[in-house]
Amino acid sequence: MRILAIDVGTGTQDMMIYDTEKELENSIKLVLPSPHLYISQKIREIENDIYFEGEIMGGGKIKKSLLEHMEKGYKVVMEPLCARTIRDDLNQVKSYGIEIAEEGNDYKGYTRIRMADINITKLAEFLLGYDLEFDFDKIAIAVQDHGYNENMGDRDFRFEKIREKISEPISPLEFGFTDNLPEYYTRMQAVRRTIEKEGIEEIPLLMDTKFASIAGMCFDEIAKSLNSFIVIDIGNGHTTAASIENGKIQGVFEHHTSSLTGESLERYIKRLASGEITNKEVYDDHGHGAHVLNPISEIEKVIVSGPKRELIEKTNLDWHHAAPGGDVMMTGTVGLIETILGR
Repeated sequence: MRILAIDVGTGTQDMMIYDTEKELENSIKLVLPSPHLYISQKIREIENDIYFEGEIMGGGKIKKSLLEHMEKGYKVVMEPLCARTIRDDLNQVKSYGIEIAEEGNDYKGYTRIRMADINITKLAEFLLGYDLEFDFDKIAIAVQDHGYNENMGDRDFRFEKIREKISEPISPLEFGFTDNLPEYYTRMQAVRRTIEKEGIEEIPLLMDTKFASIAGMCFDEIAKSLNSFIVIDIGNGHTTAASIENGKIQGVFEHHTSSLTGESLERYIKRLASGEITNKEVYDDHGHGAHVLNPISEIEKVIVSGPKRELIEKTNLDWHHAAPGGDVMMTGTVGLIETILGR
């Protein structure tokens, strides 16, 4: 079985092509800039009005680049769907000075930019350039998705859905979606539509980046030797930790990395393990929240991943940098691959 796994993060998009007939370490790997980075760069290079078409995607630096572009006197027009990259509420998008495209206006003379988290055509052209087959039995993609509910803020809604998912101890592999993808995960739905428009009939496996990373960390060689431990992804924006015992998630907390210090991180991890952490203490500290089903017997080790993972070195915890398949950059892709194989 050949599997294409793509983990779209804030800084990079990490890709792995895995063949089950070969060792994981011999997989083809790519680490490229995250899509929002090269779209932002493209905006900065254009000296013209811009028309955006395409899909909802991770916004990252795009909003800032658009505002700077309009300050130069240029117009920005976005189709309603991709405009939700900026804000789900289109009235808020308009408040920034961005126009929402109207039917019947062809916007002649505008430079066009297509928005999407995934560009399968470009990837296929790249691989074929190295005489590599673009032929896969399964495709798995991870993006961070807060979900959307017009009656609830992103921070609250994201963690409410995490809490619902962990109503009982479950394997991290159970965070993958195929034909059961909820409509409220608008960014994942956009990835699915993009894949369909590329003519790929296979339903992709979709997963949140944080839980793809959590799944991947559990397949690190050190982690596989443990029974009771903590996995934590310390990302550019969010930090997500899960307590693991008997191969299942017993509790989780999610916070904003910029709000954490070595001291507070250590405190939260210990309280997660003991089951004493509360949703209120994390939420009141401007995090997303916490949810614990059971305390774990001990912290045998903290398995850590993510671009800001060096924060763990400011704690007194016994930690290990995850490198499933021998590569610290492939934690999320390994999690995607193991989720497919686990199914």
